[in-house]
Amino acid sequence: MIGSPMSPQHPSPLPTVLVVTSQVVSGAVGGRGAVFVLERLGFPVWFVPTVLLPWHPGHGRGTRIVPASESFSGLVDDLAGSGSLSGIGAVITGYLGDAGQAAQVGRLVDAVKAANPKAWHVCDPVVGDAAGLYVPEATADAIRDELVARADIATPNRFELAWLAGCEIETEADAIAAARMLGPERVVVTSSPALRRNSACNLLVGPNGVLAAEHGLVPDAPHGTGDVFSALFTARLLEKHGEEGALKRAAASTFELVARSVKQGSSELLLYSEQGSILGPMALVSSRRVLERPRTA
Repeated sequence: MIGSPMSPQHPSPLPTVLVVTSQVVSGAVGGRGAVFVLERLGFPVWFVPTVLLPWHPGHGRGTRIVPASESFSGLVDDLAGSGSLSGIGAVITGYLGDAGQAAQVGRLVDAVKAANPKAWHVCDPVVGDAAGLYVPEATADAIRDELVARADIATPNRFELAWLAGCEIETEADAIAAARMLGPERVVVTSSPALRRNSACNLLVGPNGVLAAEHGLVPDAPHGTGDVFSALFTARLLEKHGEEGALKRAAASTFELVARSVKQGSSELLLYSEQGSILGPMALVSSRRVLERPRTA
C-alpha cells in the first residue's frame, strides 16, 4: 500500500486513489475539488491532469492547455509501468482534453486493474448538462466507448445519462431504464427526477436494486458538484460504508457544501472554509428503496 508523500514513514491505512480529469488554476472544479476532498478524508492521491484551464469555462473564456498526445501517452506509459499500482484502490476518470486521451486513459485503467483486480473504476462522464454537450461530440463518443464501457461505476448527471443511453429521461423509471442500458454494474444518476417538489435526487441503480437519496434543491449551485460527489461516493465506498451509506453521505456532503457556499454568495464551492461538510455533514438526506418495475416489450 502506498504511503502519503507527506509522511512516508507511516503509510496510509487507506488505498491510493488515481484521479484523471481537468485541472483549473482558480476554483474548485475538476481535479482541484476531487483531490481536495479525497486528501481531506485521508486518501493518498495520484492526479493526472487532462487539460489545464485558468478557471471553469462558465466564468469566461480562457486558454486551454492540452498535453500533446505523444507526451500524454508517454506519461501513461510511465504510470502503467509503475510497481506501485497494486496500492491503488480506485481510479476516478472525468473530463478529457480531447478524444484521443480516452484510449490512453483506458489503457491506464487496464493496467491498474491488472495490478489490483479489486480496484474500482469510477467514470464521471463529464460531457454536458441541461444546456447540451460542452465537449466535442467525438470526445463524448470516446468517453462512452472507452471509459464508460470499462467502468464499474458511472456517475452521470441526468443529461449525460440521456445522451449516453440515447433516450429521453422524464421520470424516475426512465432514469432506471437508461441506467440499466448504460453498461456499468452500478450507475449513480445525479440530478435524477425527484419525487418531491423542489428536491434533488441521486439515484443508485445496481445489482442490489435501486436506492434514491433526496435533499432540498439549491438554486444557482456552483460548478463542480459532480466532481465532488464522485470523489465523496468513491471515498465512502472505500471506507466500507456500503452502497446506501456511501450514497447518503456523499449526497449530504455535496448538498451541504452547495447550500453553505450559496448562502455566502460564492460562485465556487467553498471547500476550504467548509471542510466540516466533507468530514461530517449535518444535512438531512432522505433515502428510500425504489421498486423497479419490469420492462414490457
